[in-house]
Amino acid sequence: MTLRHLTLVAGFLLAGPLAAQDPSTLRLAQDSGQAYPARPIRMVVPFPAGAASDFLARVLGQKLTDEWRQQIVVDNRPGAGGLIGGTVVARASPDGYTIALIGQPHLTAALLSKQPPWDPLKDFSHVGLVASMPNVLTVGPGLQVQSLSDLIAQVKAKPGYYNVGSAGMGSSSHLAAEMFNAAAGLQSVHVPFKVIGDIFAEMYGGRIHYYLFPLPAVMPVLKDGKIRAVATGGRARAVAIPQVPTMSEAGLPGFVSETYFGLLGPAGMPKQIITRINAETVKQLKTEDLKTRFQNGGADAASSTPEEFYKIQQAEQARVKRIIQDIGLKPVF
Repeated sequence: MTLRHLTLVAGFLLAGPLAAQDPSTLRLAQDSGQAYPARPIRMVVPFPAGAASDFLARVLGQKLTDEWRQQIVVDNRPGAGGLIGGTVVARASPDGYTIALIGQPHLTAALLSKQPPWDPLKDFSHVGLVASMPNVLTVGPGLQVQSLSDLIAQVKAKPGYYNVGSAGMGSSSHLAAEMFNAAAGLQSVHVPFKVIGDIFAEMYGGRIHYYLFPLPAVMPVLKDGKIRAVATGGRARAVAIPQVPTMSEAGLPGFVSETYFGLLGPAGMPKQIITRINAETVKQLKTEDLKTRFQNGGADAASSTPEEFYKIQQAEQARVKRIIQDIGLKPVF
């Protein structure tokens, strides 16, 4: 089941003088009666600068900062496939001043941990969906191909010879690569990385032959031409790279490879705060400016209620668990 199907089944209020007059304005004891938010909010990103989640957090965070007149501080906490950043949030006070922008690794990291420090569903408050995006199949100079069919033919001709990279065992890029290989009937060598700069360097050098990136993570380097997009995993062509066909168009009918990102907080956040953060986020996601900035960066703004986002996470956890079992991944953290 894709994200788009899941969203089918499945805030901040205005800042300034109007907010003080709104009857639903929440007042917190710890803020001495001041309306939330009364101080800066930390938005944890469990991956390094340059990752898709970092791009989304900085665009959304700036919009929320401008609207609420309180700084949204993006706090990159990479490591252990997302477990480090997740732990920061899970252990934070549930007062609304620590939230996180997460994606599929929030689920896979826990599934691949020998002793998970938290449960991705039970130990967090689910705020809402933020974005969806296709994964994009890219190649470096070491694989001279012009199309998806060329790539499949070359890799099939030499089973186990070509290298496919990922952001680590169990990462969304790893699962995307495994699903693509299975659909195309390919056998390649999986090479995991920890730092996105190392991935690009190895692709530039021709040692990593292909990679499936969440589109925003690779947009900045597609322009230099050293890394080229062959096909996207979206249901429709991406606005940011309309010249690149979908995998379904290019030779794998019906194949879809997409991912999503959303906001979480620590378990126990008051419902009123969750509702307010969700409401303001949804408002910003509907603005033309944010939608355009997301699309130019390779993502599509997507929103949901907190309840819908929880259901999305439930369904995605079950789907990812099946993929992990099918490809035989063992706990690695």
